[in-house]
Amino acid sequence: MADTINTKSFKPEGQVSAKKKDSSTKSKPKKIKKRDSAIPQPVANRMARRVALTTGLPTICGMSIFVISYLLITRDILDIPPAATLLVSALFFLVGLVGLSYGILSASWEDSPGTFLGTENIKPNISRVRSAFAALNKQDN
Repeated sequence: MADTINTKSFKPEGQVSAKKKDSSTKSKPKKIKKRDSAIPQPVANRMARRVALTTGLPTICGMSIFVISYLLITRDILDIPPAATLLVSALFFLVGLVGLSYGILSASWEDSPGTFLGTENIKPNISRVRSAFAALNKQDN
């Protein structure tokens, strides 16, 4: 005599499936409003360029450390311990992570692009970020 397999549903026992909503009770899709606090396109482009530079270069260096280390070891030029390769690579990735924040915070929000390093824009941009989070927290409450 063969055993029969009883299949079980994923619903907890005793739970009744929800009734389908009537078409008259469907909610209308909400219109997405363009927020006044959105980042202007020229500023976003400046941020993207700075992030690409301050994050991209260290990330490329961090990945190339593995290739360079491999070539140096396999051609018997240097005997590099694996821990040193990982440490230097991790250092470059950490610099890239810091560069991500720097690239965003150093971009000028003015019409002019600002200076090359953009260090004068960091303090005003941090205050903008804080006020944006404060407004967001106030809106949630």
